[in-house]
Amino acid sequence: MPSILNISCYKFVNLPDCEALRDLLAQRAADLALKGTVLLAEEGINFFLAGPSDAVHRWVDALREDPRFADVQPKESWSKTVPFRKMLVKVKPEIIRMDHPAIRPASGRAPSVSPRDLQRWLQQGHDDEGRPVVTLDTRNDYEVDEGAFIGAIDWRLRKFTEFPEQLRAHRQDLEGKTVVSYCTGGIRCEKAAILMQEEGLSHVYQLEGGILKYFEQTDGSGYQGSCFVFDERRAVDDGLRKTALKTEP
Repeated sequence: MPSILNISCYKFVNLPDCEALRDLLAQRAADLALKGTVLLAEEGINFFLAGPSDAVHRWVDALREDPRFADVQPKESWSKTVPFRKMLVKVKPEIIRMDHPAIRPASGRAPSVSPRDLQRWLQQGHDDEGRPVVTLDTRNDYEVDEGAFIGAIDWRLRKFTEFPEQLRAHRQDLEGKTVVSYCTGGIRCEKAAILMQEEGLSHVYQLEGGILKYFEQTDGSGYQGSCFVFDERRAVDDGLRKTALKTEP
């Protein structure tokens, strides 16, 4: 069995002390010889870490001692080698850039749908109220090209900051449908779902945990291809195993 544990997680929570947190989390990662990336902003945290499982779990356990992070539940996968070259802890204006400051997920999330319920909806062709279901990919075009939900709406985004403009251009196409936004791990589709609600769409959900959680909790049916990831593995299949890229971004 591969010996390196890879984790990814995010949480939208108010963090006015980002600078102090950066130094603390960086020192903990260095002490445990972990590699990866931790992004901090006033809106929350987003992290990707890899190393021996004991070291990774110790870092997460220490993070949970802060009440703001007590409920974090990282997604886990395994690899033979560490897929990061170094450890970076950064403070940024947003943990995922949308350039839409009114969107504050820490103030209230959009409804979410679990991977198993989404799979059931896709198999039956409608949600539990009989409403047609569409999946909306919020990732960049080169990520979508590696794999996507079958029949997903793809606006060929080059960057996430284009999402608000594309939503306004295509909003009428989503009327009367249950729209499930999705992305790799949940962070982009969470902001996207809130914006869709603000734009007046009534039946909007985010896929809880994104594609990676869908792979973890289902057999992957309904999704075609692999999932692009932002580490040296480049892409993983529905068993969360490294796989070859179809294209280069």
